[in-house]
Amino acid sequence: MSTSPRAWLITGPPGIGKSTVVAKAIYLLRSEGHGVGGCLTKERKEGRERVAFTISDLMSGREGELASIKGTLGPRVGRYRVNVATLAELGARALRDAAAIAEVIVIDEIGPMELTSPEFKRAAEACFKSGKPILAVVHQHMKDPLIEMIREMAEKVYIELTLQNREKLAQTIVNEILQVLPNPQT
Repeated sequence: MSTSPRAWLITGPPGIGKSTVVAKAIYLLRSEGHGVGGCLTKERKEGRERVAFTISDLMSGREGELASIKGTLGPRVGRYRVNVATLAELGARALRDAAAIAEVIVIDEIGPMELTSPEFKRAAEACFKSGKPILAVVHQHMKDPLIEMIREMAEKVYIELTLQNREKLAQTIVNEILQVLPNPQT
């Protein structure tokens, strides 16, 4: 394989807009006719307070609660309780389906909440081993075997999202992904 990247890994501080950049990139790729699969995480707020996260399957449109401050079951990550059943059933399935069917795989995100699920971790690993282009949000300072495997990949690019680059980053990443994809059938 060439030295062209096949994994674009976005990092950055919480609230900088990583999921927004990923959502823009999904829109741009789909508007070019490419099939995008995987999962997207969104925060849910009540007023100005972030109270929960949802996870969406990009191919089926299914959505479920990933974590909530009101949860009583599941591992605690910060002030949130992680819904490991949703993460395994919806998140891991979205990744397995994307590895099998999609042209481009999106994983938003690989961080402390997602890493509580062995099923999610196995599905994410399968995505990285699929050889397909991947756009992923990766928690910066995690210690985990999956994160270590990703760090050791040769064909990856780490991109730190900043206030200076966030407006143009989605288009830049999409342009690079389009270089490694075949032209869509018209």
